[in-house]
Amino acid sequence: MIITGPKYWKVGELAQLTGLTVRTLRYYDQIGLYSPSGYSDSGYRLYSESDLSRLQQILALKELGLALDEIKSILSDNGYNPFEVVQLQINRLKENIRIQQKLLKELQNASSLMARDEPLTVEDFTTLLGMMKKSHEKFFAERRTIMENHFDRLGGFLGMDSIVRAKREE
Repeated sequence: MIITGPKYWKVGELAQLTGLTVRTLRYYDQIGLYSPSGYSDSGYRLYSESDLSRLQQILALKELGLALDEIKSILSDNGYNPFEVVQLQINRLKENIRIQQKLLKELQNASSLMARDEPLTVEDFTTLLGMMKKSHEKFFAERRTIMENHFDRLGGFLGMDSIVRAKREE
């Protein structure tokens, strides 16, 4: 990826560039997941091009559903291979596309039958419902992971990590 512009970005500039919030970037720094390369004379965090690469890796691992502490552990491992993460992202995206294409095909089939005033068979309905369920389960599983990560972060802010973990284990 070629990035033109300044060699270093302040936290606000990086937030604008990436679509993340300043608060998120500061939190990542606070927990030691994503720290800037340096600081300006005024104390501003300064991020370099190599920092952007690390942020992409963090976001890729997060998209795969990993918790921030897991991501930190993976990235600190000397055997970590960013290529494998990109391959995982590609495979996950292909699977999502495959599921959505199957659902689209079933919906088009149902629409076609309805347009011709033909009844949907029980098999048509069950296939369609099965595809919808699979699509929704995947969506809600991803949403659940995101919410759990938000709760973990909130617990960390409040100093209540043990309470959050206990509630999740219930």
